[in-house]
Amino acid sequence: MSQTLVRRIYVWDIPVRVYHWLNFLAITALAVTGFLIGDPPAFQTTGEAYTHYWFGTVRFVHFAAAFIFIFNFIFRIYWGFGGNKYASWRGFIPHSKAQLREILDVLKLDVLQRKGSPLISIGHNALAGLTYFISFLVFLFQAATGLALYSKMSGWFFAKWFAWIVPFMGGDEAVRQWHHVMLWFFVLFAMVHVYLVFYHDYVEGRGVISSMAGGWKFIEDEGRK
Repeated sequence: MSQTLVRRIYVWDIPVRVYHWLNFLAITALAVTGFLIGDPPAFQTTGEAYTHYWFGTVRFVHFAAAFIFIFNFIFRIYWGFGGNKYASWRGFIPHSKAQLREILDVLKLDVLQRKGSPLISIGHNALAGLTYFISFLVFLFQAATGLALYSKMSGWFFAKWFAWIVPFMGGDEAVRQWHHVMLWFFVLFAMVHVYLVFYHDYVEGRGVISSMAGGWKFIEDEGRK
């Protein structure tokens, strides 16, 4: 009689999990404060202006979250070369025919909902890896344009390195518009990401959700009894 044996595999090491949750918190703070900065509400009050510094607090939170986001992302780039095989950059950039085939297979199963056996990927599947790589490019764009806007009000040499972006893109208003437009990428990405995580956890039952807390996934092996 056959039975299903389950192996527990340590996939996401601590640095990857810390990066993931720091990124989640930073992006959430950036999105909320970014909306407020882009379209600040007007509050009617009889008090003195200096006693209502809420918008200054909003900008401070935005800048603080941005620096956490930037240095967290720099660390993730490093960990793509120094981490385990599941954290490696090789899982994000398709460089083999097998990965390209897997991208097509995932599109057929997940997007087109065609019938077929579920793909068993211990780490990221090839399509997810490619999607994350695209998101990394957007991360770079947001960090660069944000630092470019910040450079005019900062004496920090690191921010000054990005000052050339403002005239290159046509001025402050153009940079600010693009910086705001790309915010919607994060909103859409988060919605799709959460849906697919729950979808794969339900379909495959391999601990996709809990793996980003404890690091472990569960892989089924066919055995005999």
